[in-house]
Amino acid sequence: MIRGEKVALRTRQDSDVPVFQAELYEDVLMRSRADSAPWRPLPPDAADSPAAAAAPSPEKAYFSVVELQSRELAGEALLWGIDPHNRTGHLGVSLLPAFRGRGLAVDVVRVLCEYGFAVRGLQRLQLETLADNHAMIAAATRAGFSVEGTLRRSAWVYGAFLDTVVLGLLAEEWTR
Repeated sequence: MIRGEKVALRTRQDSDVPVFQAELYEDVLMRSRADSAPWRPLPPDAADSPAAAAAPSPEKAYFSVVELQSRELAGEALLWGIDPHNRTGHLGVSLLPAFRGRGLAVDVVRVLCEYGFAVRGLQRLQLETLADNHAMIAAATRAGFSVEGTLRRSAWVYGAFLDTVVLGLLAEEWTR
């Protein structure tokens, strides 16, 4: 486990899958906002279900987020698109509905940065989010990320094109 002030990131367990399936994946609108792939109906035991525990990979690191105070499963976090040559990676965070608005996202981002920079030795982390996702933009900037630009109408989300904001953080800008 990697611990922050409010959360810990641990390996995804089989018992996490039904929770992620029901509360994150089956919410079609939320999933459409969080994923660049279109939502499709998948059972939790489908090999390609995003809720399923993923096999270890050099390009992705999946975590379950646990709130330290309650010790409850609070969401999922991901370092994906890891490029070992250029030493870059992307962050992803999805909190369960009951854990949103508690200030956990900034801690999740900080702990993912610790994993990316201290454990994996990356030199740049990037985060992309919808321009109207003010909570994620605020969490990332509080964790030290800088807004680097906006990709206009780059995301197809439930019947409309939306803008995407790109945020980045370099290893030398990161503080534990």
